[in-house]
Amino acid sequence: MKLSRFTAFSSSLLLGAVLALTGAGAAQAAETAALDYVALGDSYSSGVGSGSYDSASGDCKRSTKAYPVLWKNANAPSSFAFTACSGARTGDVTASQLGPLSTATDLVSITIGGNDAGFADVMTTCVLQSESTCISRVNQAKGYVDSTLPGQLDSVYSAIHNKAPNAHVVVLGYPRFYKLGGSCVAGLSENERRAINDASDYLNAATAKRAANHGYTFVSVVPAFTGHEICSSGTAWLHSVNWLNIGESYHPTAAGQSGGYLPSLNGAV
Repeated sequence: MKLSRFTAFSSSLLLGAVLALTGAGAAQAAETAALDYVALGDSYSSGVGSGSYDSASGDCKRSTKAYPVLWKNANAPSSFAFTACSGARTGDVTASQLGPLSTATDLVSITIGGNDAGFADVMTTCVLQSESTCISRVNQAKGYVDSTLPGQLDSVYSAIHNKAPNAHVVVLGYPRFYKLGGSCVAGLSENERRAINDASDYLNAATAKRAANHGYTFVSVVPAFTGHEICSSGTAWLHSVNWLNIGESYHPTAAGQSGGYLPSLNGAV
């Protein structure tokens, strides 16, 4: 990251609070505008599940309600590039999402790794097949996280550094999907829900370790989503299986983007 610019941005937040008392809060907006932001990643960053998709993004399904756009709208950076794409794997990021990165980039956000680990197939298996088959598929995914995913994450993180060596990189994780002992009376068994939650934690832990090894900031969104999981008594911020729009199943709603991911990013910037 360009330390001088990013430090100036961070310092401006405190300065803005002081100047607001004297009617000069516009100085904060002026400093924030110096930030160059690039949003990378998969469907959790593109905003699948939140609706309001930009037709120009095609199958990438980039939403105006996704957390990167919400952050951009609130902070008015000097430049904003949004290349996150539904279905993206680590290789897709390195192949087609890094174009906007440069030595001028100050901030990068990313969610990645879930598709590499077979997230969609795990959920399909668990919804359609037996409990034992579901748990076996979850364990297979965890084995992939141990054996193969770390190298794939290293490739992505190294590629980001090579193109944007001065950027502050924020790696966001995935939520737990289910409230155990919650209000669901049908669907997956409690053992299946527990196994899926454990797999999410497992993936987050592996991602956090790789991010830390590259000097990047990992942010867990689990605390923000607590009380808003599927089967919770409150408002769920995640879609359950949706047979009418299967692609949105197990993705954050608009409220999950604004109430879960956006504050998590804010806390890391």
